[in-house]
Amino acid sequence: MAEAETGKRVVIKIGTGVLTRNSGGEIHHAMLARLSQSIADLNRAGHEVVMVTSGAVGAGLSTFGLEHRPAATAMLQACAAAGQARLMHLYESQFSHHDLKVAQLLVTQGDLEDPRGSENVLATLQAILPHRQVIPILNENDSVSVQELKVGDNDILSSIVANLIGADLLILLTSVDGLRGPDGTSDTDIIERVDDIESVLDFARDETGVLSVGGMASKLLAVQASVSSGIETIIASGLRPEQLNDLVNGRGKGTRFPVS
Repeated sequence: MAEAETGKRVVIKIGTGVLTRNSGGEIHHAMLARLSQSIADLNRAGHEVVMVTSGAVGAGLSTFGLEHRPAATAMLQACAAAGQARLMHLYESQFSHHDLKVAQLLVTQGDLEDPRGSENVLATLQAILPHRQVIPILNENDSVSVQELKVGDNDILSSIVANLIGADLLILLTSVDGLRGPDGTSDTDIIERVDDIESVLDFARDETGVLSVGGMASKLLAVQASVSSGIETIIASGLRPEQLNDLVNGRGKGTRFPVS
């Protein structure tokens, strides 16, 4: 399609705080429906979208009758194993309303740092992306790897994926509107544009939710990695998914990290 030739290749990372309602890991179905609608709209507009999703651990808590994120690594991995299946079923159901299908890739950071592993992941994505009716969804394979369980919330993973596929844009969707200044107390204090990532690394609050692992600090590390690779990056609220089209087109509310 000619329209697709002018579109962008966009990686969208969706954080746990966007997908879940509370500490019990209840999936926010209405929010997931809104996200799917907005991503489907981007697809129809001619953009190639690759999703990196968190939320598997939270989605799997109820399987084991848990009300809170467990401390034991083995139990976290068990929750992820159950939650990945549940989460993908929900994505599949939501995207089907827009005549779209999904393809799941479970990867580890080690897979993407290993030349052969990264080549395999890239080959898979390159085979999927020409099929515009299929949305690839990546998640850390937490049932066999503990890196993201302990360190980040798929933030670093999303920056690696964006670099691997030569993305034009990386959007990190979180539960806040963007990066606040050092004295900021509300979303009215969001910094709209950061030209020097080094200037904000020191004052970033490393806030995390009950279920999420990565805070703003891990997001800024992901930003630093992607911008240094020539990929414009945005931190924005996943609770406003309807603005995704605006974000892709240079508008919307969030913190934008342009490439110099």
